[in-house]
Amino acid sequence: MDISSGSFPPNGEDAQWIIDGSDQTFMQDVVEASKHSLVLVDFWAPWCGPCKTLIPSLEKVVNQANGEVRMVKINIDENQGVAGQLGVRSVPTVFAFKDGQPVDGFQGAIPESQIVEFIKKAGAGGALEQIEQALAAAAQAFQDGELDQSAAIYAQILQAMPDNVDAMVGMARCFVAKGEYDRAKEVIALIPEESQKMPQVKSVLTAIELSDDGGSTDDASSDLQAKLSVNPDDFEAKFNLAKSLSAKGNHQDAANQLLEILEKDLDWNEGAAKEQLLKIFEAAGPTAEVSKSGRRRLSSLLFN
Repeated sequence: MDISSGSFPPNGEDAQWIIDGSDQTFMQDVVEASKHSLVLVDFWAPWCGPCKTLIPSLEKVVNQANGEVRMVKINIDENQGVAGQLGVRSVPTVFAFKDGQPVDGFQGAIPESQIVEFIKKAGAGGALEQIEQALAAAAQAFQDGELDQSAAIYAQILQAMPDNVDAMVGMARCFVAKGEYDRAKEVIALIPEESQKMPQVKSVLTAIELSDDGGSTDDASSDLQAKLSVNPDDFEAKFNLAKSLSAKGNHQDAANQLLEILEKDLDWNEGAAKEQLLKIFEAAGPTAEVSKSGRRRLSSLLFN
């Protein structure tokens, strides 16, 4: 799968990569199947809280592997034979099978990133690596201001993996940067509810919120700048100019306006400037220069 040529594997929406297994079907579902691709066997139980946490992450990663990895879920309350033979003492327990043999395993609920590493260590995950590389390339293109190129890469990823949250967030960011806020909202609306609270999703939602914060016309900005040329300490005008700038995506200049207020009055308007500044940091994302330099300046004001 060559990212530069856009040759992602086909969308496997109808592929049976995740199934429920049993003691009776273990040889066919796991041992024989593992001679063709890596098979994860997840021993779980309906009463197990960590199992309910782990299973969605496992399923997500397996789906993203696009057929390179398969998953068999075995309920130990109904199937104790194989679990006993493999020495399963607690759930969740996951084994990786390759060429008919267990090659690795882990117990307990682990983060998605560790699941990906587990699969790579077990000798699979090439598709996952390609997606990681594509996401990195798209993010770099975005940082370089190549919005169309960034959006095109994200679109490729989403063709292969329509539920990839990172790609959806990246695509929404491209739309926000281009001022296409309605399209950004449409993309964010496609993200599953359980992922809506992820920091990167909240960041885009905050950017959209800032764009809706009124007074973003060029005439409004010019009027505010005229007021400030007469009275540089007109904090209300400076605050509204910051809102206007951030609504147009100019986070750096907006942050500068707010920091100038805070340098003279840290609690101006019951903390409104500080609150608006934090929104800009969230909208820009933690790795953006405006966030890193702005937080350093804010910290020096708060703790000096």
